[in-house]
Amino acid sequence: MQVVSISSLKGGVGKTSMTLGLASAALAAGIPTLVVDLDPHADATTGLGVRPSGQTDIGRLLKNARRGDLGAHTVPSGWVATAARQPGARASTLDVAMGSAHSGIYDRPDLGRRDQRRLSTLLSRVEGYSLVLIDCPPSLNGLTRMAWTASDRVLLVAEPALFSVAGTERTMRALELFRREFAPKLQTAGILANRVRETSHEHAFRLGEMRRMFGDLVLSPTMPEQANWQQIQGAAHSVHHWPGDSAQLAASRFDELLLNVVDPARMRSRTARR
Repeated sequence: MQVVSISSLKGGVGKTSMTLGLASAALAAGIPTLVVDLDPHADATTGLGVRPSGQTDIGRLLKNARRGDLGAHTVPSGWVATAARQPGARASTLDVAMGSAHSGIYDRPDLGRRDQRRLSTLLSRVEGYSLVLIDCPPSLNGLTRMAWTASDRVLLVAEPALFSVAGTERTMRALELFRREFAPKLQTAGILANRVRETSHEHAFRLGEMRRMFGDLVLSPTMPEQANWQQIQGAAHSVHHWPGDSAQLAASRFDELLLNVVDPARMRSRTARR
Protein backbone atom coordinates (compact mmCIF):
# COMPACT_ATOMS: atom_id res chain seq x y z
CA MET A 1 0.00 0.00 0.00
CA GLN A 2 1.49 3.31 -1.08
CA VAL A 3 0.69 6.39 1.00
CA VAL A 4 1.00 9.82 -0.64
CA SER A 5 0.45 13.16 1.11
CA ILE A 6 -0.69 16.13 -0.97
CA SER A 7 0.75 19.19 0.75
CA SER A 8 1.42 22.91 0.58
CA LEU A 9 2.34 25.35 3.30
CA LYS A 10 0.45 28.06 1.41
CA GLY A 11 -3.33 27.97 1.23
CA GLY A 12 -5.42 28.50 -1.88
CA VAL A 13 -3.16 26.76 -4.39
CA GLY A 14 -5.61 23.98 -5.24
CA LYS A 15 -4.23 21.21 -3.04
CA THR A 16 -7.63 19.61 -2.45
CA SER A 17 -8.49 19.90 -6.15
CA MET A 18 -5.31 17.98 -7.00
CA THR A 19 -6.20 15.33 -4.43
CA LEU A 20 -9.60 14.93 -6.08
CA GLY A 21 -8.04 14.76 -9.54
CA LEU A 22 -5.65 12.01 -8.47
CA ALA A 23 -8.52 10.13 -6.83
CA SER A 24 -10.45 10.40 -10.09
CA ALA A 25 -7.49 9.01 -12.06
CA ALA A 26 -7.07 6.15 -9.58
CA LEU A 27 -10.76 5.26 -9.86
CA ALA A 28 -10.58 5.32 -13.66
CA ALA A 29 -7.49 3.08 -13.56
CA GLY A 30 -9.15 0.56 -11.25
CA ILE A 31 -6.70 1.16 -8.39
CA PRO A 32 -8.29 0.47 -4.96
CA THR A 33 -7.85 3.82 -3.21
CA LEU A 34 -8.54 5.40 0.15
CA VAL A 35 -8.67 9.19 0.52
CA VAL A 36 -7.91 10.44 4.03
CA ASP A 37 -9.36 13.93 4.47
CA LEU A 38 -7.04 15.34 7.12
CA ASP A 39 -7.95 18.99 6.52
CA PRO A 40 -10.42 20.17 9.20
CA HIS A 41 -12.38 22.02 6.49
CA ALA A 42 -13.29 18.59 5.03
CA ASP A 43 -13.55 19.91 1.46
CA ALA A 44 -12.29 16.66 -0.04
CA THR A 45 -15.07 14.78 1.75
CA THR A 46 -17.63 17.12 0.21
CA GLY A 47 -16.09 16.93 -3.26
CA LEU A 48 -16.06 13.12 -3.18
CA GLY A 49 -19.83 13.01 -2.72
CA VAL A 50 -19.72 11.19 0.61
CA ARG A 51 -22.99 10.13 2.23
CA PRO A 52 -22.19 8.78 5.69
CA SER A 53 -24.43 6.37 7.52
CA GLY A 54 -23.08 6.34 11.04
CA GLN A 55 -19.35 6.10 10.32
CA THR A 56 -16.88 7.92 12.55
CA ASP A 57 -14.83 10.79 11.10
CA ILE A 58 -11.03 10.82 11.01
CA GLY A 59 -10.76 13.34 13.88
CA ARG A 60 -12.52 11.06 16.34
CA LEU A 61 -10.60 8.03 15.06
CA LEU A 62 -7.29 9.80 15.67
CA LYS A 63 -8.33 10.44 19.25
CA ASN A 64 -8.59 6.70 19.84
CA ALA A 65 -5.88 5.59 17.41
CA ARG A 66 -4.69 2.59 19.44
CA ARG A 67 -8.10 0.94 19.28
CA GLY A 68 -9.73 2.74 16.37
CA ASP A 69 -10.78 0.70 13.33
CA LEU A 70 -10.33 2.98 10.34
CA GLY A 71 -11.32 0.24 7.90
CA ALA A 72 -14.74 -0.09 9.54
CA HIS A 73 -15.44 3.65 9.23
CA THR A 74 -14.54 4.45 5.64
CA VAL A 75 -17.34 5.61 3.35
CA PRO A 76 -17.63 4.88 -0.39
CA SER A 77 -17.24 7.91 -2.61
CA GLY A 78 -20.37 8.93 -4.47
CA TRP A 79 -18.28 8.80 -7.65
CA VAL A 80 -18.21 5.00 -7.71
CA ALA A 81 -21.82 4.61 -8.83
CA THR A 82 -21.29 7.13 -11.65
CA ALA A 83 -18.14 5.35 -12.80
CA ALA A 84 -19.90 1.97 -12.78
CA ARG A 85 -22.45 3.24 -15.31
CA GLN A 86 -19.78 3.98 -17.91
CA PRO A 87 -19.47 1.55 -20.87
CA GLY A 88 -16.85 -1.10 -20.22
CA ALA A 89 -16.39 -0.01 -16.62
CA ARG A 90 -14.69 -2.36 -14.19
CA ALA A 91 -15.43 -2.61 -10.50
CA SER A 92 -13.16 -0.52 -8.35
CA THR A 93 -12.88 0.97 -4.88
CA LEU A 94 -12.68 4.61 -3.84
CA ASP A 95 -13.32 5.07 -0.13
CA VAL A 96 -13.03 8.10 2.12
CA ALA A 97 -11.93 8.62 5.71
CA MET A 98 -14.18 11.58 6.39
CA GLY A 99 -12.75 14.91 7.44
CA SER A 100 -14.18 17.04 10.22
CA ALA A 101 -13.35 19.95 12.49
CA HIS A 102 -12.60 17.42 15.26
CA SER A 103 -9.18 16.73 13.72
CA GLY A 104 -8.26 20.36 14.42
CA ILE A 105 -7.36 19.53 18.03
CA TYR A 106 -4.16 17.94 16.69
CA ASP A 107 -3.26 20.77 14.33
CA ARG A 108 -0.88 22.49 16.71
CA PRO A 109 2.87 23.16 16.38
CA ASP A 110 3.93 21.31 19.53
CA LEU A 111 2.56 17.87 18.72
CA GLY A 112 4.78 15.19 20.27
CA ARG A 113 6.46 12.33 18.45
CA ARG A 114 4.02 9.80 19.89
CA ASP A 115 1.00 11.77 18.69
CA GLN A 116 2.58 12.12 15.24
CA ARG A 117 2.17 8.37 14.80
CA ARG A 118 -1.59 8.30 15.36
CA LEU A 119 -2.44 8.18 11.65
CA SER A 120 0.31 5.61 10.98
CA THR A 121 -1.23 3.44 13.68
CA LEU A 122 -4.69 3.65 12.11
CA LEU A 123 -3.39 2.93 8.59
CA SER A 124 -1.29 -0.03 9.77
CA ARG A 125 -4.49 -2.02 10.34
CA VAL A 126 -6.18 -1.10 7.03
CA GLU A 127 -6.30 -3.65 4.21
CA GLY A 128 -7.65 -3.81 0.68
CA TYR A 129 -6.15 -0.63 -0.81
CA SER A 130 -3.23 -0.14 -3.15
CA LEU A 131 -3.09 3.63 -2.71
CA VAL A 132 -3.83 6.08 0.10
CA LEU A 133 -4.08 9.80 -0.70
CA ILE A 134 -3.92 12.20 2.26
CA ASP A 135 -5.30 15.71 1.80
CA CYS A 136 -3.29 17.82 4.26
CA PRO A 137 -4.11 21.23 5.75
CA PRO A 138 -1.98 24.16 4.48
CA SER A 139 0.36 24.34 7.48
CA LEU A 140 3.27 22.52 9.09
CA ASN A 141 1.40 21.84 12.30
CA GLY A 142 0.44 18.52 13.83
CA LEU A 143 -1.87 17.17 11.13
CA THR A 144 0.65 17.61 8.30
CA ARG A 145 3.33 16.02 10.50
CA MET A 146 0.99 13.08 11.11
CA ALA A 147 0.45 12.72 7.37
CA TRP A 148 4.15 12.91 6.53
CA THR A 149 4.98 10.37 9.23
CA ALA A 150 2.48 7.93 7.69
CA SER A 151 3.52 8.58 4.06
CA ASP A 152 5.94 7.09 1.56
CA ARG A 153 5.87 10.21 -0.62
CA VAL A 154 4.84 13.86 -0.48
CA LEU A 155 3.44 15.71 -3.51
CA LEU A 156 3.80 19.48 -3.23
CA VAL A 157 1.31 21.76 -4.99
CA ALA A 158 2.17 25.31 -6.06
CA GLU A 159 0.95 28.07 -8.33
CA PRO A 160 3.34 29.89 -10.70
CA ALA A 161 3.21 33.04 -8.59
CA LEU A 162 5.75 34.82 -6.37
CA PHE A 163 4.29 34.00 -2.94
CA SER A 164 3.51 30.42 -3.89
CA VAL A 165 7.03 29.77 -5.19
CA ALA A 166 8.45 31.20 -1.95
CA GLY A 167 6.05 28.99 0.02
CA THR A 168 7.21 25.94 -1.93
CA GLU A 169 10.81 26.72 -1.06
CA ARG A 170 9.83 26.90 2.63
CA THR A 171 7.98 23.60 2.31
CA MET A 172 11.01 21.92 0.74
CA ARG A 173 13.22 23.07 3.61
CA ALA A 174 10.66 21.91 6.17
CA LEU A 175 10.32 18.55 4.42
CA GLU A 176 14.08 18.00 4.44
CA LEU A 177 14.30 18.80 8.16
CA PHE A 178 11.35 16.52 8.90
CA ARG A 179 12.91 13.72 6.87
CA ARG A 180 16.19 13.97 8.76
CA GLU A 181 14.55 14.00 12.18
CA PHE A 182 11.53 11.72 11.84
CA ALA A 183 11.17 9.93 8.49
CA PRO A 184 14.45 9.10 6.68
CA LYS A 185 12.65 7.01 4.02
CA LEU A 186 10.15 9.73 3.10
CA GLN A 187 10.47 10.79 -0.56
CA THR A 188 9.36 13.86 -2.48
CA ALA A 189 7.00 12.81 -5.25
CA GLY A 190 7.55 16.13 -6.99
CA ILE A 191 6.20 19.65 -7.27
CA LEU A 192 3.02 20.16 -9.26
CA ALA A 193 2.44 23.59 -10.81
CA ASN A 194 -1.31 24.20 -10.75
CA ARG A 195 -3.62 26.78 -12.38
CA VAL A 196 -1.11 27.54 -15.09
CA ARG A 197 -2.15 30.04 -17.78
CA GLU A 198 -0.10 29.33 -20.86
CA THR A 199 -0.63 32.84 -22.23
CA SER A 200 0.64 34.54 -19.06
CA HIS A 201 4.19 35.92 -19.23
CA GLU A 202 4.28 36.03 -15.42
CA HIS A 203 3.37 32.34 -15.19
CA ALA A 204 6.02 31.45 -17.78
CA PHE A 205 8.61 33.41 -15.80
CA ARG A 206 7.65 31.76 -12.49
CA LEU A 207 7.66 28.28 -14.03
CA GLY A 208 11.17 28.92 -15.29
CA GLU A 209 12.12 30.11 -11.82
CA MET A 210 10.68 26.96 -10.25
CA ARG A 211 12.61 24.74 -12.66
CA ARG A 212 15.85 26.58 -11.87
CA MET A 213 15.22 26.27 -8.13
CA PHE A 214 13.88 22.71 -7.95
CA GLY A 215 15.11 21.03 -11.14
CA ASP A 216 13.55 17.70 -12.06
CA LEU A 217 11.24 17.82 -9.04
CA VAL A 218 8.92 20.11 -11.05
CA LEU A 219 6.53 17.65 -12.66
CA SER A 220 5.34 17.61 -16.23
CA PRO A 221 2.68 18.11 -17.37
CA THR A 222 1.58 21.11 -15.37
CA MET A 223 -2.12 21.55 -14.57
CA PRO A 224 -3.81 24.35 -16.52
CA GLU A 225 -6.36 26.72 -15.09
CA GLN A 226 -9.71 24.94 -15.42
CA ALA A 227 -12.66 27.23 -16.06
CA ASN A 228 -15.30 24.64 -15.05
CA TRP A 229 -13.41 23.14 -12.09
CA GLN A 230 -15.69 24.80 -9.53
CA GLN A 231 -18.71 23.42 -11.35
CA ILE A 232 -17.28 19.90 -11.37
CA GLN A 233 -16.47 20.03 -7.68
CA GLY A 234 -19.78 21.67 -6.80
CA ALA A 235 -21.56 18.75 -8.44
CA ALA A 236 -19.35 16.31 -6.43
CA HIS A 237 -18.32 14.68 -9.69
CA SER A 238 -15.23 12.92 -10.97
CA VAL A 239 -13.37 14.90 -13.64
CA HIS A 240 -13.00 11.69 -15.64
CA HIS A 241 -16.77 11.45 -15.99
CA TRP A 242 -17.54 15.11 -16.67
CA PRO A 243 -18.50 15.94 -20.28
CA GLY A 244 -16.50 18.27 -22.46
CA ASP A 245 -13.08 18.50 -24.03
CA SER A 246 -11.51 20.60 -21.25
CA ALA A 247 -12.49 18.07 -18.59
CA GLN A 248 -11.13 15.21 -20.69
CA LEU A 249 -7.85 17.07 -21.19
CA ALA A 250 -7.59 17.59 -17.42
CA ALA A 251 -8.41 13.90 -16.87
CA SER A 252 -5.61 12.80 -19.19
CA ARG A 253 -3.16 15.04 -17.32
CA PHE A 254 -4.22 13.53 -14.00
CA ASP A 255 -3.67 10.06 -15.48
CA GLU A 256 -0.11 11.06 -16.32
CA LEU A 257 0.38 12.74 -12.94
CA LEU A 258 -0.74 9.58 -11.14
CA LEU A 259 2.00 7.61 -12.89
CA ASN A 260 4.55 10.21 -11.78
CA VAL A 261 3.36 10.15 -8.17
CA VAL A 262 3.08 6.42 -7.54
CA ASP A 263 5.20 3.39 -8.37
CA PRO A 264 3.48 1.84 -11.42
CA ALA A 265 5.03 -1.60 -10.87
CA ARG A 266 3.63 -1.80 -7.35
CA MET A 267 0.22 -0.63 -8.59
CA ARG A 268 0.10 -3.30 -11.29
CA SER A 269 1.22 -6.00 -8.88
CA ARG A 270 -1.35 -5.12 -6.26
CA THR A 271 -4.22 -4.75 -8.74
CA ALA A 272 -3.35 -8.09 -10.37
CA ARG A 273 -3.52 -9.89 -7.03
CA ARG A 274 -7.04 -8.57 -6.55
